[in-house]
Amino acid sequence: MAWYNEVVVKIVAAINQSLPQPVVGASDLLVPPQAELGDLSWPCFAVAKQFSLSPAELAKDLAGKLTVLALPEIESWQAVGPYLNCHLSKTQLAQAIIGEIDNQGIDYGRSTVGQGQRIMIEYSNANTHKEYHVGHLRNLFFGDSVQRILKFCGYQVVPVSYLNDFGIHIAKVIWKLNQLPANQTLPANRGFFLGQIYVQASQELKDKPEYQTEISAIMQRLEAKLEPEYSRWKETRQWSIDQFNNIYQELDIKFEQTFFESDYLEAGQEIVKAMLADGRLEKSQGAVIANLESENLGVLPILRSDGTSLYPVADLPLAQAKFDNYQLDQSWYVIDERQSLYIEQLAAVLHRLGVDKPIRHLSYSFVKLPSGMMSSREGTVVTYEDLKEQLLARETEEIYRRHKDWTDEQKKQTAWQVVAGALKFEMIKVGADKPITFDINQALSFEGFTAAYIQYAAVRLAAITRQAKDVELTAELILDEPLEKNLLLRLARFSQTVELTANQTDPSILAKYLFELAQAFNDYYQKIRIIGSDQSASRLRLVKAVRQVLVNGLNLLGINAPEAM
Repeated sequence: MAWYNEVVVKIVAAINQSLPQPVVGASDLLVPPQAELGDLSWPCFAVAKQFSLSPAELAKDLAGKLTVLALPEIESWQAVGPYLNCHLSKTQLAQAIIGEIDNQGIDYGRSTVGQGQRIMIEYSNANTHKEYHVGHLRNLFFGDSVQRILKFCGYQVVPVSYLNDFGIHIAKVIWKLNQLPANQTLPANRGFFLGQIYVQASQELKDKPEYQTEISAIMQRLEAKLEPEYSRWKETRQWSIDQFNNIYQELDIKFEQTFFESDYLEAGQEIVKAMLADGRLEKSQGAVIANLESENLGVLPILRSDGTSLYPVADLPLAQAKFDNYQLDQSWYVIDERQSLYIEQLAAVLHRLGVDKPIRHLSYSFVKLPSGMMSSREGTVVTYEDLKEQLLARETEEIYRRHKDWTDEQKKQTAWQVVAGALKFEMIKVGADKPITFDINQALSFEGFTAAYIQYAAVRLAAITRQAKDVELTAELILDEPLEKNLLLRLARFSQTVELTANQTDPSILAKYLFELAQAFNDYYQKIRIIGSDQSASRLRLVKAVRQVLVNGLNLLGINAPEAM
């Protein structure tokens, strides 16, 4: 167990030992809002009533009892109104925390709270034949950061992607492609081209509903695997898959498996037939539905009235296959908040199939542009390619201006690290239940709550270490400044922050922690001399520790910490 966690356990045990009966848990301890009030605090409100005391009386009584205990990790106990506060030993705190970070390096903060739990997380559920846009990035980065954090906490995580590669949107794209000249030269990024074709088709069909019969006919031929539509689908599907794989590679996103909707349609249709035959599904106006009214979940359409499949047809056998083939304890879906009812309905139908292991919806809110909501169908999205190029152009210009002596490769690599960090952080720093308005100017800013601010703090820390390469680092640590203790306490709480982030599946908690750690270091850097001071050896060890934690935390968000910017 980490030193800080051991201290928390000792504090809880000491308080319980001083009470008539043990009532305090580790989660009851708080971090005071002001450093002078202590490093950890226990509010006495609720417990004082049990012992017929006022909260202030209980706090004062406990402070007196605990002061005489021999706990070397505790410097002092103090009663402040209804709160029992304690100050940790600066010497022990410094030796323990910096020693742990030195020894554990990239593993500092790792825990085993999830040991024995195997979870599959499905994210990046994009549609082939459509644009990959800024809205998809929230799904991608949310899912990726959650799986990274869970792995760091000891969970066995299986990250997977699911591509909707079969549906009415593909029939629309093929309908429009059939209108293009046979000798038309296609662009290199054909997946991106398909997205443009989808927008054109959607806009034309909106004004010409008489063409819906043609779309329905193409869809029926696709499901029947008839030519030439079926071969055209396979060819163009690969264009989208190639595009997605390039995006994942650029952004360092890795999946253990990619599932395709088309691979599960036949099995799903057999399930639908069986459930329809025994009454678990029913017909309504020619369509097949799951009537879930008795469970207050409304009606879930399964097949359209023309017999073509809707999403549940593939989702049902895929959900079964996940549990059957991967020995999962839970299956999680990262899908936007509009699908909350659908996930509940899917779970209800799976229950009718005898699949009772838990599935969980990790929902998230919308991504908006400053001008308003986005829509693929209306062509009002910012595609990944367009956004990437805009951000890269701005950051590359800035890098070239500041670092004329760098090689082109250095400039390009650093610009991409900043751009990728900005893309990821902007999608992670806000709680999943809140909408995001993506602002390009804000994303690349070196000021405020941004990835660039944190990355630059990590760069400054690396630069200090390089400048002081001749300073001999000693085992003895002298870190007496209050700002130094503030940094040490923040470093000590890294593991707790990661565990809290995992428990709440909320990467914004970790993002805020890293920002506040960077802020605390920048404040320290402005006020305390590091190189050339009498405590330079100790302070350099602190600098290295702060950078290591920033590197570890950024890595859990999928973000690189550059050596220079």
